[in-house]
Amino acid sequence: MKWISAWLRVALVATWGVTALGARADTVTVAVAASFSGTAQKVAADFTRASGHEVKLVPGATGKLYAQIKNGAPFQVFLSADDETPSRLVKEGGALASSQFTYATGRLVLWSAQPGLVDHQGQVLSTAFTRLAIADPKLAPYGAAAMEVLAKRGLLPSVQTRLVQGESIAQAYQFVATGNAPLGFVALSQVMRNGQIEQGSAWRVPAELHQPLRQDAVLLQAGVGQAAAVAFLDYLRSDAARKVMQSAGYE
Repeated sequence: MKWISAWLRVALVATWGVTALGARADTVTVAVAASFSGTAQKVAADFTRASGHEVKLVPGATGKLYAQIKNGAPFQVFLSADDETPSRLVKEGGALASSQFTYATGRLVLWSAQPGLVDHQGQVLSTAFTRLAIADPKLAPYGAAAMEVLAKRGLLPSVQTRLVQGESIAQAYQFVATGNAPLGFVALSQVMRNGQIEQGSAWRVPAELHQPLRQDAVLLQAGVGQAAAVAFLDYLRSDAARKVMQSAGYE
């Protein structure tokens, strides 16, 4: 009977080990800016493989996510499309100041799904196109940056009636991708794959034409003491995560 007793001890130890590993794994809920949601999915999948923790991503316009956080949404981590909104949450007591850092700097691009429509200088903005998609500048930093570009080029009066606003940069992208608008300002990360703009035509907007799109991460009050939330923020700083972000066009 000794071999049976020994087998049982091995089985119990193995079972305890699996249970203990499961107990350590947790789920972190992340509010993520729409511009970063595609890249965040890849980063989250890599993080889950490395840590065992699951990640639930909730994408949206930065301004809308801020309102949801203020109304008690149970997000533990916030990946904003700017650095102002996390700072505001810190000042208001909704996030930890020591946890805030810039995880990526985004780039704005004027993009069309049609090859050859957008030139490399953005001169198409001075032609008789029908619609120009942008994200709501009141809710989305990429939309605010697009308005800055139009103002600096003196084009706002001529294009104002042709603007089509999406609630988020994801919706602005959909307007262009589906042909509802021939061109629009979107995030470079939405059209770049493995370091290349994979389809259509585009103008990479010079960074000096708008305020820097510094995107900050922060630990929200609901994430305090949550190991999975802290581990996810740590992973965002890793070389592996940086590599994924750079391949998507982030600096």
